[in-house]
Parts: sequence; C-alpha cells; structure tokens
Amino acid sequence: MNEKYDIAIIGSGPAGISAALNIKIRNKKFILFGSSNLSSKLERAPKVNNYLGFYNVSGEELKKRFHEHMKQMDIQITEERIDSIYSMGECFLLAVNDKYYEAKTIILATGIDFNKEIEGEEEFLGHGVGYCATCDAPLYKGRTVSIISYHKDGEKDANYVQEIAEKVYYIPMYKGKYKLKEGIEVVIDRPTKIEGTEVVKKLTMQNRVIFTDGVFLLRESLSPKQLVPGLEIENNHIIANRKMETNIPGCFAAGDCIGAPYQYIKAAGEGNIAALSAVSYLDETYI
Repeated sequence: MNEKYDIAIIGSGPAGISAALNIKIRNKKFILFGSSNLSSKLERAPKVNNYLGFYNVSGEELKKRFHEHMKQMDIQITEERIDSIYSMGECFLLAVNDKYYEAKTIILATGIDFNKEIEGEEEFLGHGVGYCATCDAPLYKGRTVSIISYHKDGEKDANYVQEIAEKVYYIPMYKGKYKLKEGIEVVIDRPTKIEGTEVVKKLTMQNRVIFTDGVFLLRESLSPKQLVPGLEIENNHIIANRKMETNIPGCFAAGDCIGAPYQYIKAAGEGNIAALSAVSYLDETYI
C-alpha cells in the first residue's frame, strides 16, 4: 500500500526546508526527501553576507542553524532517492526503488544538476537507458548491463544487477575502493557516447568501447526533465510563474532549479511561496 501525503517536497536545500517549515505551520501532512547533509554547496561557502539576519557567517554555521530550526519544529528528512514522479491526475506517484509514495501535490526543490548528459542519453531513454537499476534490472536477465555511477550507493545496485544479468560493467565516476561482487568488471574510463539503432548497442568510452544491452546512470539527483515527464523546461530550468506553479497542475518548483540568481535567500523565499501556493491548491481542490 502506498504511503499517502498532502505534499511531497523533493530537495533539502534552503528552498525545500523553507517549504517544509511553512507547510508544517499549516498542519498539512508532508514528506521531505533529501539528505541530512542538506546542501554541499552551502557547506563550501566561506562567508554568507546576503542572508537577512545572518551577517558574516560561514555556510557551515548557516547549515547548523537550519538543522536547529528543523529540530525545534520536528521536521525529518527522508533520505531516499526519488527515481521518477508520475502525475496521475488526482495525485502524484513517487517511485523509490521497488515502492511508491503518493502525494496530492509536489514541490520540486532539486537545485541544479551539474552532471552533463552523455551524448545519446536522452535519445535512448526508455530504450536501453535508465536511471533506476533496481527497478529495471529484471528486463536484462541474462544480458549485458553497464552501470555508470556518480556515488558509492551504485555499488549496491551493481551487486543486485549481477544476480540477474549475465555480465555487468561498473563505471565509477568517483574515486575510492569498490565493494563489488566477483564477476563485475570495473572500468576506469570516461563515457562519451551511448549508441545503437532503435535500442542501445554500445557505450563508447574515451579509451575503449563496451558492447552492452543497457546503460544505467546513477547520479546524486536527476534533472527535473528526467524526474517528471511532461514538465516544461527552458535553458535547463523549470518554467514557473510567481506563484511557483509549473505547467503541471499541483506541481510547484522553487530555488535554483527554476533559475538564477542562485542565492540562499532567494531560494528560501521561493520555498515559502511554493508552500503557500501548494496549501492554497489543496484547500481549493480538496474541499
């Protein structure tokens, strides 16, 4: 049975947290997806002088204040990675591995995806390219799969896929030691192009070519256009109006994902607006 919420917030940066605070005050049932580390970009800021009320603080100090505020208001972060979101008309289904969450409205506060798409990625999406290895692995029983991972959690996915596929290539885009099952071939190289005819046939690297039936790209976060089918995007940003409404009814967006300037105070303000708009939408739609 799906867990049901009024609002699901995707992203735990200033926009997502701000939205959560305002939704909590208005007594709506919500879930906040993200990382307890909040924002890596926030951590790296040496000084923040343009966030009202906080002068000459480091990003680390501001992050600590965010944590304290959330703790006082009993706001928890669900540390699960959303693989895809589907608009079902009256609700949204959020896919996480082998389960789903259900929400009447969603707020996208995903920030900016800094990983560039690989050539051929969009062309073969759904035709050999995927973003959830554990979801789609059964489609590749007895076949060859390549997993390009930008984080260590990809090792768990590769170990799972190894139980189903005949051959698994693991291409880590990070440094470190790898805890992988015997038989998984680690390829230290940079992928440049995904190729095929109607479906994926090969993955071209800088120094070699891998013949493969499927390619899974496991990033820290998906770009909004990959996450929500049908979402209108312009110059890699979500199109949203001043109420933070997108082209999909019940879907709101805030923060860096809707465009510059990329500043914490701007993101927090938009998170506030998105929360108020989502609450109004619920009150008007579900009377």
